[in-house]
Amino acid sequence: MCTPNLNSPTLTLARQSLRDAMARAGWEDDRIFDAELALAELIVNAWRHGLTVAPVVLVVIVDNTVRVSVGDESHDLPDRRGPRELAECGRGLQLVEGLTHRWGADPQKRGKLVWFELDSAT
Repeated sequence: MCTPNLNSPTLTLARQSLRDAMARAGWEDDRIFDAELALAELIVNAWRHGLTVAPVVLVVIVDNTVRVSVGDESHDLPDRRGPRELAECGRGLQLVEGLTHRWGADPQKRGKLVWFELDSAT
């Protein structure tokens, strides 16, 4: 199976918190959905590749941009490589790239932060 349990408390709480913050700030539903999906990918990557059971999630909304960061304990930076033909996994960062306006990773003293930014339609 490619994806861990998507009904985990960590993912459910993070998605709900992101949804609530963006809705209170007046974001459109389609942008909120894109942000939730990108967040889910980053959390799954933190579990799978960052070997972090409870990743740290930070959501910041400034003006017309939301920035979502997911911290894990691995120092290995994400590698956006294409999946092998017929592979069931390996498209997560491509999905994040397609759903958001910017993404990247910042090394930290303990692990890294993988982040994305999404601009509002207005």
